Amino acid sequence: MKKYWHVVGIGIQNNLTYRVNYLTRTLFSFIPLFAMLSLWRTIYAGQGGAISGYTMAQMISYYLLVAVVDVLTAVNEDDWQIAADIREGNISQFLLKPVDYLWFRLGLFFSGRIAFMAVALVPLTVFIACFGHYFVLPVNGTACLAFLVSLVLTALLQFFISYAMAMLAFWVLEVSTFIFILFAFEYIASGHMFPLDVLPPMLKHALFFTPFPYQMYFPVSIYMGKIAGADLWQGLFIQAGWVLLAYAFARFMWNRGVRHYGAFGG
Repeated sequence: MKKYWHVVGIGIQNNLTYRVNYLTRTLFSFIPLFAMLSLWRTIYAGQGGAISGYTMAQMISYYLLVAVVDVLTAVNEDDWQIAADIREGNISQFLLKPVDYLWFRLGLFFSGRIAFMAVALVPLTVFIACFGHYFVLPVNGTACLAFLVSLVLTALLQFFISYAMAMLAFWVLEVSTFIFILFAFEYIASGHMFPLDVLPPMLKHALFFTPFPYQMYFPVSIYMGKIAGADLWQGLFIQAGWVLLAYAFARFMWNRGVRHYGAFGG
């Protein structure tokens, strides 16, 4: 396990080399967020009252929390890098050394999240401060603890799904189309674009048979107190189940892919 902690340390150092890139990406990511907040403020100005159980303050809080969860859990370019390792033959070294490629990439993923969080903390804090009267603390200690647990599970779920998708590089030369399709579906079905409560009840219920709501909507709803009691613990159990299934699927794709893999040259 010590070697993977070393990977995390090396990854943090490498990522902080590109801190200006991280800072620029963070600043520009606020543009669509600000546009979305402006859109909903306009909608509420004409609507008056709550929409799908959300007041205007709750809706803005939702998007601010989405920004926070996204910074802490999003997979940024890890799937592209994994696919490139396979395509260019860089994984050959992991087949010859006592290093598990999945845990190696997971270490790099968490190092990237730590570095990105360190760089994005100041601008994100300033942005949230501008909307501070909308940003609320967790409803209670249980919600706070459950939110933190769900946050870790969300990060693992996003990583394992992305890792499994990148394994397609064993069979196809270019995986970008598959990654874009998955990202587009996740953006809507996870609650990133809007709370799933605005969807028709049957569609929202159907989405909860997929892992996507547990990648964004679920942890944010825990924080806001929208999910509590028995539903909270049941949701955490299901989220953990999806993490285990995604991990098993990632392992399956790796094992099948390695059998298909062939590298030539030195």
